[in-house]
Amino acid sequence: MCEHNHEHSHTEKETPWWISQRKLLIALLLLISLLILKYAFKISPPFYASLLLNGIAYLLAGIPVLQMAFRKAKRGDFFNEFFLMSVATLGAFAIGEFEEGVAVMVFYQIGEWFQDTAVDNAKKSIKSLLDIRPDKVTVLRDGEQIDVNPKTVGIGEVILVKAGEKVALDGKLVNERAAFNTAALTGESKPDTKYKGEAVFAGMINLETVSQIAVSSSFQDSKLSKILEMVQDATARKSKTQLFISKFAKIYVPIIFALALLVLIIPLFVVNDYSFRDWFYRSLVFLVISCPCALVVSIPLGYFGGIGLASRNGILFKGGNFLDAITAVDTIVMDKTGTLTEGVFEVKEVKAVNGQTATLLDYATAIESNSTHPIAKAIANYHPGNASFTTEEIEEIAGHGLKAKVNNKLVLAGNTKLMDKFGIPYPEEIKQIVYSIVVIAIENQYVGYITVADRNKPGAKEVISAMRTQGLYTVMLSGDKQAVVNEIAKELGVDQAYGDLLPEDKVKHVQGLINEGRNVAFAGDGVNDAPVVALAQVGIAMGGLGADATIETADVVIQNDEPHKILSAIKIGKITRNIVWQNVILAMGIKIIVLILGAGGVATLWEAVIADVGVALLAILNAIRIQNKTV
Repeated sequence: MCEHNHEHSHTEKETPWWISQRKLLIALLLLISLLILKYAFKISPPFYASLLLNGIAYLLAGIPVLQMAFRKAKRGDFFNEFFLMSVATLGAFAIGEFEEGVAVMVFYQIGEWFQDTAVDNAKKSIKSLLDIRPDKVTVLRDGEQIDVNPKTVGIGEVILVKAGEKVALDGKLVNERAAFNTAALTGESKPDTKYKGEAVFAGMINLETVSQIAVSSSFQDSKLSKILEMVQDATARKSKTQLFISKFAKIYVPIIFALALLVLIIPLFVVNDYSFRDWFYRSLVFLVISCPCALVVSIPLGYFGGIGLASRNGILFKGGNFLDAITAVDTIVMDKTGTLTEGVFEVKEVKAVNGQTATLLDYATAIESNSTHPIAKAIANYHPGNASFTTEEIEEIAGHGLKAKVNNKLVLAGNTKLMDKFGIPYPEEIKQIVYSIVVIAIENQYVGYITVADRNKPGAKEVISAMRTQGLYTVMLSGDKQAVVNEIAKELGVDQAYGDLLPEDKVKHVQGLINEGRNVAFAGDGVNDAPVVALAQVGIAMGGLGADATIETADVVIQNDEPHKILSAIKIGKITRNIVWQNVILAMGIKIIVLILGAGGVATLWEAVIADVGVALLAILNAIRIQNKTV
């Protein structure tokens, strides 16, 4: 970023701009007055009066630049924009071009002020996206409601959140149910209904009646605080483009000084009517137009804008470097559970002997409602059960299933191993079923089965199709059975799928893709995904409210579990890259043209100033466009 001498205090930032920039405004008014006298009324003040008035305007506008140039020169750093501007403007005074010297400094400072304002606003907009933590919270203490600072609330205490208020701390819902707007965390404004005992996070907005929340983490350890910290850190991580421009500026400025010197010296040997004043003036034009600030300020501003746009859409990039990296991705590797599927089991098929489906479900629900296993819960949720059924003598047989007396009948519900254990014959073809299967037997007679499977996320198939349309190679990795993984991959249209994987197997597969020369993005949400998230060129954590280890390791955090956000992240990266390179081409193109015109004596210092400030402002306005994009 263009280093600049603008160390504003907190109070200065809160003062109106015309007060904080009063010295620059006075210098501008003096300059305009002198130009009106000189060119409109053809009145030129005496030499010393003109020198005095222009000198005052110059110092009012230029002291910060002169001070910075002096400090850098003391350290032996002469090749920077501050020294460059100081030499050019003092040179203009030396040859009597007072107004032009003042104009260079005044308009340079105006450009810098616009740049500073734009960068500050970009930083503020990023911070304000997530810094929505309330500064007070109502806590229940000794039966009384007390308003306190959320930093003072301890773990285990119960806070009250009224309808329309923001939740200040992470916790678990004490009420039976409550609805929350999670837009600040996920980028999605649709209500999210929570039930008693479920997690509620800081930043959510309570939509209905008063909610009671038992605090589970301190203020500084809340998910929102961690997310905010990640976004703030992101603005400090430079992209490859930013690093390239910073290195480029260190080489570029000395070259410009050398060329300006050559513009002054070479004509001495090749031009017959050589005029030192004319060629010195041309070299000053060369110095003014060459100032690289349009590049080194507008480019970081572009990345700030990209990070801000992503944050508004529930996507957190941990640095501008990852905005660059995601544009190069050609392969998307995804974990199955939690990324492409919801990690919630549901009944897929009910097959009963002699079509007695209702009876089969009544007995299955009666026995499975006594288990906490996810498959048992899926069956219990699928069918309400029969209130007249009684269940007794429940026994869980590890690795097999359940045995119980239902309405005084012996009922078995489990896998085929349970049937084998009790010598109950069943159709052999059910062994070929890929999904999880619960076989039911009543009074030692096989009566049918129920298949249960993880539910695909809404829109997952369309997302995979869109990825393939964009030329992305898709891979699904899972610890689930290969047969199940193949079936889901076929349903979704994934290019390649691997099952029966341990965490280290996922690492091997991703490393293999990288060894093939692919640029890999891996998306996952579980703790076991952290190693492979770290390995991929771009690691994406699905669900900003998920596994902390994966979030810490990831380069990009998607604040909900929707796979279409992966495509949104790629699109934001490409938007940012395009605008950044538009600025690079715009700035360099115009500078090269005016440099040539200046060396040829066509462009004056006025054109140089207008071109330099104009390019900077155009680049800034172009970079700001990112923040108004929709994805």
